[in-house]
Amino acid sequence: MKTGNSLRPAVPKTVTPLGRLAQATDPKTPTQLELWSNSNLATARTQDVVARTRVDFSAELAGAKFSELDLTVSEEAIWCYMRPDGPPSFTPTLLHELISMRRLLQRLFAGLRPGESAPVKYFVGGSRIPGMYNLGGDLNFFIKSIRARDVDALRGYAHDCVDVAYHMMMGFHLPVITIALVQGDALGGGFEGALSFNVLVAEKRAKFGLPEILFNLFPGMGAFSFLSRKLDVTRAHKMILSGRVFSAPELYEMGLIDILAEDGRGEEAVRDYILHNRRHHAVHRRVREVGMRVNPLSLDELRDVTDIWAEHAMKLQETDLRNMERLASAQLRRVQRVNS
Repeated sequence: MKTGNSLRPAVPKTVTPLGRLAQATDPKTPTQLELWSNSNLATARTQDVVARTRVDFSAELAGAKFSELDLTVSEEAIWCYMRPDGPPSFTPTLLHELISMRRLLQRLFAGLRPGESAPVKYFVGGSRIPGMYNLGGDLNFFIKSIRARDVDALRGYAHDCVDVAYHMMMGFHLPVITIALVQGDALGGGFEGALSFNVLVAEKRAKFGLPEILFNLFPGMGAFSFLSRKLDVTRAHKMILSGRVFSAPELYEMGLIDILAEDGRGEEAVRDYILHNRRHHAVHRRVREVGMRVNPLSLDELRDVTDIWAEHAMKLQETDLRNMERLASAQLRRVQRVNS
């Protein structure tokens, strides 16, 4: 089954990571967004104005040019599916598109009139590749950067990763609840990415793990920060150093997965969640804010960890890089089987 893009050799694209520059140039969240923090403050509008807003919102997203993202709007939600060109990892191109998509959403929300009802309340992130959500970092990019002794490229890539994770956790600083839809394996950075969403929905067949220990690396794009807060420091240590692969039911019992769906019914589970929780959308966002106040996680913390990760990665031995190459090749073969 084809995913819409022809499979190319697993060669990293020449894309300069945005890194810290991406944050320095980000526009501040408009003050008017505070008007949506309490639904009772929203001014009543006529149905034709609401309908027009929804159409414009959908049209803007449909008109956006993304090569590795599919975006649609339905049922008060933006559905965003990753479809990377090659192995399902966070390539520099995919990271750039996720950052650009977030900025586009912020501009669209800022364009609404004060008190005007927002056309969407939820953001759903999934994958178009059957059996795979995301298999983590771009291993070929890592290998190339390490062998070239280019720590700046590696650090910039990692900063882009945590930019995406941080803003996903914060709902893009918009009146939006983010929902991860995991219908296949989420490994390494894919697992970290799924943990950054406000709600994690997974089908029973999905597998989760942090395999970085296999090549003497550790997950540096949010794993410890998210796991130590969702579980505790001790269990975060054990999970990261074990290299184990966990089933979705196991993580559901641990409390890391919010909704466990039957295989093939993940989207239905998301729609059901939205249907039964849209009336409580405002309070859910407030609870998220309270959680961040009581147990905060800053972008600076995430960046500091990535800096440690990049410094450690530059010290990997050639045997570690060859192990990384073997894993990258295995990922490519797996995608080829899916697409054949």
